[in-house]
Amino acid sequence: MCVSPDIHFSHPSTPLPPWILFLKQLNSCVWFTNLSHKSSTLYQCSFCRLEGKMKVKDIKQDDKHDKHARQNDKTSKVMSIGILLVFCGFSFYLGGIFCSEKHGFVSTEEVVKSAESPKKTVSTPVQVKAVSFPQCSADLQDYTPCTDPQRWMKYGRHRLTFMERHCPPAFDRKECLVPPPDGYKEPIRWPKSKNECWYRNVPYDWINKQKSNQHWLRKEGEKFYFPGGGTMFPNGVSAYVDLMQNLIPGMKDGTIRTAIDTGCGVASWGGDLLDRGILTISLAPRDNHEAQVQFALERGIPAILGIISTQRLPFPSNSFDMAHCSRCLIPWTEFGGIYLLEVHRILRPGGFWVLSGPPVNYENRWRGWNTTVEEQKSDYDKLQELLTSMCFKLYNKKDDIAVWQKSTDNNCYKQLDTPDTYPPKCDDGTEPDSAWYTPLRPCVVVPDPKNKKSSLKSIAKWPERLHVAPERVADVRGGNDGAFKHDESKWKSRVKHYKKLLPALGTNKIRNVMDMNTVYGGFAAALVEDPLWVMNVVSSYASNTLPVVFDRGLIGTFHDWCEAFSTYPRTYDLLHVDGLFTTESHRCEMKYVLLEMDRILRPNGYVIVRESSYFVDAIATIAKGMKWGCHKESTEYNIETEKVLICQKKLWYSN
Repeated sequence: MCVSPDIHFSHPSTPLPPWILFLKQLNSCVWFTNLSHKSSTLYQCSFCRLEGKMKVKDIKQDDKHDKHARQNDKTSKVMSIGILLVFCGFSFYLGGIFCSEKHGFVSTEEVVKSAESPKKTVSTPVQVKAVSFPQCSADLQDYTPCTDPQRWMKYGRHRLTFMERHCPPAFDRKECLVPPPDGYKEPIRWPKSKNECWYRNVPYDWINKQKSNQHWLRKEGEKFYFPGGGTMFPNGVSAYVDLMQNLIPGMKDGTIRTAIDTGCGVASWGGDLLDRGILTISLAPRDNHEAQVQFALERGIPAILGIISTQRLPFPSNSFDMAHCSRCLIPWTEFGGIYLLEVHRILRPGGFWVLSGPPVNYENRWRGWNTTVEEQKSDYDKLQELLTSMCFKLYNKKDDIAVWQKSTDNNCYKQLDTPDTYPPKCDDGTEPDSAWYTPLRPCVVVPDPKNKKSSLKSIAKWPERLHVAPERVADVRGGNDGAFKHDESKWKSRVKHYKKLLPALGTNKIRNVMDMNTVYGGFAAALVEDPLWVMNVVSSYASNTLPVVFDRGLIGTFHDWCEAFSTYPRTYDLLHVDGLFTTESHRCEMKYVLLEMDRILRPNGYVIVRESSYFVDAIATIAKGMKWGCHKESTEYNIETEKVLICQKKLWYSN
C-alpha cells in the first residue's frame, strides 16, 4: 500500500504553493490492491474531473462476469500497479522538494514574533594580519602605474595612444612604498609655493635648460623659481591674462569660474587665474623629462595627467566655463577635428574656447613658425570652418589671442540634420557624460535642451552658484533641492568636527586636497574659504553627480579606485575618504587602494577616513604597515557604527 505524505504548515493562514495543493488532493485518494490467491477483489480509483477531486469506487467481485472480463482482470492489475508506482514515485519526489525548500517558508506567527522582538545582530569587524610593506626601488620615485613610460612600447603611436591610461595587469601591480627622491624636503607653503619650489622635490632640469629663453622657470641654488613666462607670455602671464580679460569681460565678474588648460606647461596660466577667482584644471600627459603636472602640483595649482587622444577626457559634458590652449601643439583640425569635438563636449553652452599660437595672428607670426603664410591662412580657414560647423562663433580677437563662444541656441544644431553634413550629431546612444575609457567619436554632442539653466548666461555667478541647487541635480537618482541643501548642511557640520580632530585643516599646511568619493562636492564647498583647493572624485561606478559638482563652480574627475589615479607621487596634502571601502569592497582590494593613497600622498600628509566600524580597524592595520600613524575618533554625532580615522604619513628616505 502506498499513501501520499500529508503536508502540514505551522499556521493555517500560510499560503500553499500549487504543487502542495495537488499533493493534498492526491492524499484523499488511497489505492488498495488485493493480490491474494483466495480473492480477486480489486479496488480502483477513478478521477472525477468535474470537481478536480479523486473519489474511490469499490468494485466488487461479480461471479456472473463473462469470460471476457475474467481475461482482462490480470491486465488491469498490472496497469493499476504501474500507475500506483508512478504516483508513489511522484509523491516522494515532491515530498523531497518540499523538504529541501521548507526553510524558505516561514509561518505568519513566526514573522510576527520576529518583528515584535527583533534580535540585535552585531557584525564582527574585519580583521587583517599585520603587514609591513617593503620600499620600492629608487628608480620608481616618480612611478605613475597607468601612464608608465616603461610600458609605452607595448602600445601604438597613432595619435599618441601610448600616452593614454594603460594600467598594469593584476600580476604586475607593485606592493611596495614609493620612496621620495634623495634630499626631499617638506614642500614650501602656499602662497609662496606658487612662485618657488625645492629642486630636490622635482629634480628635472630639462625645462630649465631647453626653455630658458621662455622663462618657464629658472634654477637658483636649491630652488626652482617660476617667473610666469611661457611660449606665448613674452611679457609674463599676468599681462597675457589681462589681455584675455579685456576680450572676455565674464572673467572679471564671476561669470567664468571653471576652466581647463590643455597642454599646461608648468601651469602658470592656471596659477594666475586663482588670484582672479577662476579654478583651473591644468592638463598635460606624462613625459620623461618635463614633469609639467608634477611642477604644477608642487606649486599648489590643480593639475591632472591626461591627453586628448583616442578616449574622452574624464569629465562630464557641459562642465567647463572656459577651455584654453596656448601653443599646446594639439592638431585641432586633423582626424576630422575630433579633438575639438571633445572640447565642444566638455564646454557648457555659452562657454569660451581660447586659442593663442598657430594659426592665430598668422599674418604677423608665420615667419617664426617655419611655414608659409599660405599654409597658415589655410589652417586658420579650416579651423574657423570647423568651429562654425560645431556652433561656435568668433567672439573676440586681438594680437595673439582668439576667442570663440559655444552657442546657447540649440536651433543652431539643426543644420547638422542635413544628410552628408560633417560633423554629424551623435545619435549612437552613447551617454554625453560617459567619460571613463569611452572612445572619442567624430560627432557633435548636442546639449540637452531640458537643461536650460546650465548655460553660462543662465547659471548663477560665482560665488552664489556654490550654494544654489543646480538644475542637473534632478538627473541624479533621489536628487532634488532638498537633498542638495541637506548635503550642504551635513558637510558644514562634518568639516567643523574634522577641524577639531585635525587642527592643520584650514591652515597653510594643507593645500592640495582630494575628496576621493564625493557626491555633490559638499566637503569642498565647506572648505571654500580656506587656503586650499579640492579635486572632487566621482567613482565611474557610482551615480553621475559630477555635473552637479561643476555646476557649483568646483572641479573634479571620474575615476575607478581599483586603478591608480592620474597623478605623480607625493602630490596631495590631504586625502578624504567617506565610505569608499564600504562602497567598493566588492570590487577593489583594500590593500591596493591604500597603497595608491600612499603613493599620491605627500610625506607628512594627512588622511581622513570616515568609514563603517566594520572596516576601520583593518584600515588602521594596513596603514601601520605603510608607516602611517593613525588614531580612531568618533563622528560628530558619536555613532557607534561609523568612525573617523585620522592618519599622517611619515617622512622617510630610501635605504
